[in-house]
Parts: sequence; structure tokens; C-alpha cells
Amino acid sequence: MSFKYKFEKIMHVKEREKDEALDIYNQATRRFEEAATKLYELLKKKEDLDRLQSERLVSGLQVMEMRYQQQFISNLEKTISHYQKRVMNARTQMYYYQEKLAEKMTEYKKYEVIKDKKKMQYVSEMKRLENIEMDDISIQQFIHKEL
Repeated sequence: MSFKYKFEKIMHVKEREKDEALDIYNQATRRFEEAATKLYELLKKKEDLDRLQSERLVSGLQVMEMRYQQQFISNLEKTISHYQKRVMNARTQMYYYQEKLAEKMTEYKKYEVIKDKKKMQYVSEMKRLENIEMDDISIQQFIHKEL
């Protein structure tokens, strides 16, 4: 007789929920990383433009070129602000889904622990029954020898 866990179907459902939560968390992490990478690139670009503009101011710069660069930097700052909001939202979502994943993993782990305990009880009971059966066999053999 093999071990049958009575909550096996529930455990499979919980495992599937855990796997889905992991997938959603991984997607949220990927979105956060993409937004953060884009923000980093924009900040690096702005830093390079600021440095270039400072160098050009020293060597001389036409007014139209300076206006153009200021307008470009202003638009870049708006884009940076937009990506900062995206990064904050993505981080918030990532943390939210991380908490959900932790909950699902905890639920699954509870059923796993219960299953392990039940299996240990089953094995222990099977050993006990086997010992009783072996004792009975020994007693019968002893009785047959004596007769």
C-alpha cells in the first residue's frame, strides 16, 4: 500500500498559484530593470550633454546653438522625469508582487510540511505493522517448532 496524501489536489493548486506568482514577479522585475536601465541611459546622456555644453561655452558658442541645446536638455529632463515616475511605479509593483509571491510560497510550504509529517506518520505506522506481522510470523514458527 503506497502513501496517498489527501490534500494532493489542493497542493497542486497551491503549487500552480506559486508558479504563476513567480512568473508575474519575474515580469514585474524585468519591467523595473528595463525602466531603470532607460532612466540610467537618459541621465548619462544628460550628464554628457551638460559636460559638452560646458566645454563649448568655454570655447565659444553661438546663441542659436545654445538655445537648441537648452531646448534639447529641457525635453530630456521631461523625459527623465517621466522615466523616474515609471521606475517608481515599476518598483512599487515589483515589491507588491514580491509580497504576493512570498504569501503563495508560504501557503504551498504549509501543505508541503503537512504532507511530510503525514508521510512520516505513514512510514512509522507501516514499520509498526510490519513489526507486528514479523512478531506473529516468529511466534507461529516457534509454535510449529515446538509441536
